[in-house]
Amino acid sequence: MASSVATWLALRGTADRLTGEDLSVGTPDQDHPTNEDLSVGTPDQDHPTDEDLSVGTPDRAERPRRSQLREHLEWDQDLLIALRPCSVLSSGTRTDEKASKRLSMHRWSKLFIPTLREAPADAEVASHRLLIRAGYIRQLGAGIYNYLFLGQRSLNKIIAVVRGEMDKIGQEFYLPGILPKEPWLESGRWTGMGENMFRLKDRKGADLCLGMTHEEIMTVIARNELRSYKQLPQIWYQIQTKFRDEPRPKSGLLRVRQFTMKDSYSFDIDAAGLDKSFDLHDQVYRAIFTRCGLKFVAVEADSGAMGGSQSQEFMVYTEAGEDLIASCPVCGYAANLEKATSLLSPSEEMVATGDGKPEFVHTPGCAAIADVAAFFKISPASDIKCVAYMVLKRGTGGKPDTWHGVATFLRGDHQVNETKLLGAVGGADLRTMQTEELAQYFNGPAGYLGPVGLKPAAQPLGEGLTVVVDKALEGRKNLVCGANKLDYHLCNVTPGRDFGWTLAADIRSVNEGEGCPKDHCGGKLVVGKAVEVGHIFKLGYKYSESMGARVLDPNGKEVTPIMGSYGIGIERILTAAIEQSNDANGFWLPASIAPFAVVVTITNASDAALKQTGETLAAELDAAGLDVLLDDRDERAGVKFKDADLIGIPYRINVGKKAASGQVELVTRAKAGSEDVALPDVVAEVKRRIEEERLLESSS
Repeated sequence: MASSVATWLALRGTADRLTGEDLSVGTPDQDHPTNEDLSVGTPDQDHPTDEDLSVGTPDRAERPRRSQLREHLEWDQDLLIALRPCSVLSSGTRTDEKASKRLSMHRWSKLFIPTLREAPADAEVASHRLLIRAGYIRQLGAGIYNYLFLGQRSLNKIIAVVRGEMDKIGQEFYLPGILPKEPWLESGRWTGMGENMFRLKDRKGADLCLGMTHEEIMTVIARNELRSYKQLPQIWYQIQTKFRDEPRPKSGLLRVRQFTMKDSYSFDIDAAGLDKSFDLHDQVYRAIFTRCGLKFVAVEADSGAMGGSQSQEFMVYTEAGEDLIASCPVCGYAANLEKATSLLSPSEEMVATGDGKPEFVHTPGCAAIADVAAFFKISPASDIKCVAYMVLKRGTGGKPDTWHGVATFLRGDHQVNETKLLGAVGGADLRTMQTEELAQYFNGPAGYLGPVGLKPAAQPLGEGLTVVVDKALEGRKNLVCGANKLDYHLCNVTPGRDFGWTLAADIRSVNEGEGCPKDHCGGKLVVGKAVEVGHIFKLGYKYSESMGARVLDPNGKEVTPIMGSYGIGIERILTAAIEQSNDANGFWLPASIAPFAVVVTITNASDAALKQTGETLAAELDAAGLDVLLDDRDERAGVKFKDADLIGIPYRINVGKKAASGQVELVTRAKAGSEDVALPDVVAEVKRRIEEERLLESSS
């Protein structure tokens, strides 16, 4: 009776129906620490001990409120339950002075793992199909997902890796997800974020939004709290839910409306300090992605709506990716297509006709580049292509947003990179011109548009038509272009002589096979699809200046801190890992982020001897510190094998007929191979393989 009362008190009256078997709590990890793993340090505000918190057997009157500490169920052989806080240090050690017994391993028969034979028809990419089939996620709405047991367990492990590395350079915060309008107005992004931002009003009519990112909020804290250069540098980070009103959610967790993000922000006194903070994040990000088993590449990138002078993305190559990466296999140059440049081979110029001045040529039905090239018997590289846009310019100082005509001109064999174009002219958004707009700005039809005779605006997005010429046209001569007249083109056209422009800029996408832009490399670029898992930015003074953050420098002068912003997509790590490691039967994750490191499969649960062997082996693996899942279900062996192959666990131990002679089958999922191992050796062998996996990842 005393035991029952203690149990009831500990669980506030909700545990009277629970037993150790019912709870089936899994192998201790960063989410389920046990006291055997805990090391005692000096108590402080971040890592209190039981003595500080005065925790014994808790009751309603004496139990302290703990908003930041997790309560862990622990019990002894008599099922006496006590709720006790544990602090988990970034190094993986845990502080708790009280001894307790290790929790029992997870039993598949007691868990909710709803595997499926087939994925939904609308699941497009491998990670989407497999996450659903493996029971990691279930869709609730467009771009909105429930994370089930296995999925959340894996994400928690990823978060632990991220937190462990970030704690080496920064301090963890936790900011609100619902944010007031005012900080966003100060930075100019309340309108700048457009329809991607979820907006709402409270009952008093105040405007609010759901946080997409937290530059503004961190800057508010810095503005209110930082006063002197002596308080710098600062690196603050959080791991939190973000929201984005994605217009076309797709590809499972790759493009969603709610996601988990690690975002950090640096404040430095000068550019040299920012360089150091940027480099620190670069090093930490490489460590994080390596520990998570990703084969990644760091590439130059566009800063986009974040702003700033420099940014770098961390990408994982996969056909599921929406980004295109240009890279050089010779020197290692790599850049997002939104940022990539290339070295073009010299083009053969046409011979001028007549007096060498622009000449009208009747070209009936030749509206396409290929038709023009065939008509003049020239390469598309000698034809000037026009792509006409309307570009949105955000209003400032209370002025409304405005749309402006922009005409781009580039080689006929090149494509406009719209991200580069927006960056060049300072636009927020764009769309192609409609027929009436073409008539307004060109007085000519689509397919026959050209630069000769246009009057370029003096400033980008100013009065009139902004004319942007790609730099690849500079220095060219005797080209062909549209004459702004149906069925007519001009030949003998030379940029600079026959037409001018508002600005010349690199606005084209590079093509595979073009030369590497690095000096003396000589390599050829290859282009591949990739998924972004992290992005680091040098923001500069964009937010600190506009929002009035100031500190005193060593001379007592008021100066503006310089900022950086750094993000990691938690779900992106999981999906990228699955995309790079899957087959027809399922996927496999590295032990560092898999929900379990090893599954012990009892091939015949009705065989008492096999069941006892499996139970004993699982307990030994658990005692060795491994995350173990015991498949004790009363299912056919084939069903168990298929499920184990599906759900991402890197190692499987089959306890079958050979167990009678002291042998079990050890399966390495990544190699789809197996070997017999003596029972006394199998725990050490699994640990050896996991360590070997870790060393291989860190050396790659």
